Amino acid sequence: MTRTKPTNVRDWVHGAVAAIEADQHRSADTHLWKLDVPALSGIDLYLKDESTHPTGSLKHRLARSLFLYALCNGHIREGTAVVEASSGSTAVSEAYFARMIGVPFYAVMPRSTSPEKIAAIEHYGGRCHFIDDGRRIYSESAELAARLGGHFMDQFTHAERATDWRGNNNIAESIFQQMAEERHPVPAWVVMSAGTGGTTATIGRYIRYKRHDSRLCVADVERSAFFDGFATRNAACLCQEPSRIEGIGRPRVEPSFVPGVIDHMLRVPDAVSLAAMRVLSRRLGRRVGGSTGTNFAAMCFHAARMAAAGEAGSLVTLICDSGERYADTYYSDDWLEANGLDPSPFEPKIEAFLQGGGKLEMDFEESLG
Repeated sequence: MTRTKPTNVRDWVHGAVAAIEADQHRSADTHLWKLDVPALSGIDLYLKDESTHPTGSLKHRLARSLFLYALCNGHIREGTAVVEASSGSTAVSEAYFARMIGVPFYAVMPRSTSPEKIAAIEHYGGRCHFIDDGRRIYSESAELAARLGGHFMDQFTHAERATDWRGNNNIAESIFQQMAEERHPVPAWVVMSAGTGGTTATIGRYIRYKRHDSRLCVADVERSAFFDGFATRNAACLCQEPSRIEGIGRPRVEPSFVPGVIDHMLRVPDAVSLAAMRVLSRRLGRRVGGSTGTNFAAMCFHAARMAAAGEAGSLVTLICDSGERYADTYYSDDWLEANGLDPSPFEPKIEAFLQGGGKLEMDFEESLG
């Protein structure tokens, strides 16, 4: 049998995949911090710090997976313009990988996007395509990709399928490997908020594939369709208002959201998310972002229930990104007032729980799988 020489197209794709894989090999895994909470006797809290990725957030993993998925499926070739619907961390991370393999990148975003995020995308060579109506972000992205003869990455559809949930150094495998030597190596709860739904799908599938007893709690925010879609089993649920907690919450139940792998959902009030963000930042000695606050609030909810039931075990959640990106929003009193948010009544309640290990006096909506 005669073998033909790979075409230039194949050679370029091989080089692009090799560049992304080499970048991953140069990167150390993210740290798993154990939070010191003496009041919670027998209950251990862990935070996987995704803010230490080269582009500063959990979305670095997603962007890498999306690029490999698109390359290996033949969607990206030399010179292909890559388009994404994102004004946040995903766009920053995708711009990083686009520059790495030498293709143009366009982020479709609302005109109101913060100058800090625009600057971060442009730092990696990305171009920002502004729209006035945020509801058109999906259709405008697809139309722009068509006009450019490019590829619409579409994180909200492809996030759940781009990551190998069986292993291959995905975030779930990393968590369980890092927990292996702890006193409660299999977490009672893994807690995660949802943006695309891809990370929760990966974690939930991995838990089932490895036959772990861990349960997955997904924390949602006020202005989001995910919680209602899960609670009513209706994937057509919509939310008309944009999420105030950047990176999580969506106006529709995204295609990558997989409710069947979720054991429990909480809707965390936005003011509680920001209160938990501030409490955790003080305990860590550095700022975290709002989505991390949502995660931490939900973790405290389950830790309080475990403590009340006399249960021992561990809980794991994620630090999604650094709070330095939000100096002019979540850490700004002017921004909080303009958005009608006051976290101050909730901060002492969370502190009291962490210091005393008693009840967590908060109002959460919850739904079981």
